[in-house]
Amino acid sequence: MTGPIPFDDRYDEPDQLRDQLRRILRHRALIALGILLGVLGGLALSQQRAHTYAATSEVLVRSTTDPFSAVGVSADNQVSMSTEQRIAASATVAVRAARLLGRPDSQAGMLGTRVRVTNPLKSQVLRFEFTADGPQRAARGANAFADAYLADRESRNDATVARTTRALQQQIAVLNQRLSLGVETAKSAAQNQLYNLQKRVLDIKARDTDGGDVVRRATAPALPVGPGPRTSLALGLASGLLLGIMLAWVRSALDSRVGSVGEVQSALRAPVVGVLPSDDGGDRALLTVGRTASPRTEAYRALAFRLRQIGDPGGPGQVLVVAPRRAGDAEEVAANLGAALADNGSDVLLLDTAAHTTGLVTRLPLIPIEAPTTGEFPPAGSAFVEADVAGRFAFSSDRATGPFDRTESADAGASTVVVAGPFLTHADTLSVAQRADGILVVVRPGHTRREDLRQMQELIGCSGGRILGAVLDAGRKRRRLSALRRPKHRLPSPTGLPSTELPERDATLSISRR
Repeated sequence: MTGPIPFDDRYDEPDQLRDQLRRILRHRALIALGILLGVLGGLALSQQRAHTYAATSEVLVRSTTDPFSAVGVSADNQVSMSTEQRIAASATVAVRAARLLGRPDSQAGMLGTRVRVTNPLKSQVLRFEFTADGPQRAARGANAFADAYLADRESRNDATVARTTRALQQQIAVLNQRLSLGVETAKSAAQNQLYNLQKRVLDIKARDTDGGDVVRRATAPALPVGPGPRTSLALGLASGLLLGIMLAWVRSALDSRVGSVGEVQSALRAPVVGVLPSDDGGDRALLTVGRTASPRTEAYRALAFRLRQIGDPGGPGQVLVVAPRRAGDAEEVAANLGAALADNGSDVLLLDTAAHTTGLVTRLPLIPIEAPTTGEFPPAGSAFVEADVAGRFAFSSDRATGPFDRTESADAGASTVVVAGPFLTHADTLSVAQRADGILVVVRPGHTRREDLRQMQELIGCSGGRILGAVLDAGRKRRRLSALRRPKHRLPSPTGLPSTELPERDATLSISRR
């Protein structure tokens, strides 16, 4: 047999960025949740900022306010603006501002949280920005903090003047006492020193101790702070989109389920030989090939064609169709694959090795055979399946024919499609896989886990089995049926097979051949 032909479809892109984008877009609910949270946050921000106003006042700090020890120091270095900025935002200034606003001292801390003091680069200006729930309150608060800072700075300058003059007065008093007792030779020097001290005291007291000037008085703002409602919504929408994409990316990174052809091929180390689209119509019958015309039916025919290319022209031999954990996924694929293989004019046997769990015998339209010939197709205990196909399509179960025999259908020149229980939950499925010519794994994107596929690949490889490839089944839409789910009549069943129920309107059965 030649190697399987890898399946290349629109989902198999070499671009890793596109693959990552597809993973993220699978979690659209998280993206929508992020957008919703962003929009709600934008609305909340818009409502909060709609009643918040900010006013700004500016104060020029004088560099000559503290010149008492400024000999040899430039005017720009006489004031430390970083220190003044910290003092302006201190609790002492906040208490003074609260008193100017007529508030108790206990509210000084709350007022301090509403003011922001900044110093523009390379300037001796302090900027007071005060926020409040009204424009007038914001302007009053900014002006109050500016006045409170100037008053605090003036009081500090006055205290410095008082300390300096107090020390000079003490020196003057000592000199006066020495002059009253003094010696004649030192009297002239003491008088000169006393004159210099008194002159210095007069110079210090003559200095202006004002802390600075208000160069900009705060006025009531006309608009609230922050962006408007439209801008807030736009920002919220953009932030929500980024949040949703981030949540979807994290979810896709933590998701252990496969969702693309590349992920399946990487986990199973086998090609994807078919992609079954979701069902777009029909009556939810198990068998669709030969009964309905839909994209899903054509996908089954394409899958059968690819399997015939793998093996001999007569057919692929014995093919086991199995799912990792969901038995229902493999049953429909096996039945329709058998019908698609028979549509080429071949003899196909659908063998159910887990009839006690699948229930295929009650879901297929079977035609009983009174006395099948031994050694010919179909084998004893089988029944034909009513399907509009060119070849012969039969069904049998392990209850009627016994354990699966690898050479049973090969001797009759027919292909066999084997259905077994879930591979990872039924221990007998591994023994069936060892005797089959090839294994077809049915994968449900968004449901099958990567670890399950890796475990299947390891077990099948160790047991000597051969994986032909994987089939990606998108599933079928759920539809509620009426009369088709309530069969009325029964036909006599072949040996070993349960009776088959048919709808009331199908009182007559026929086999159509092309």
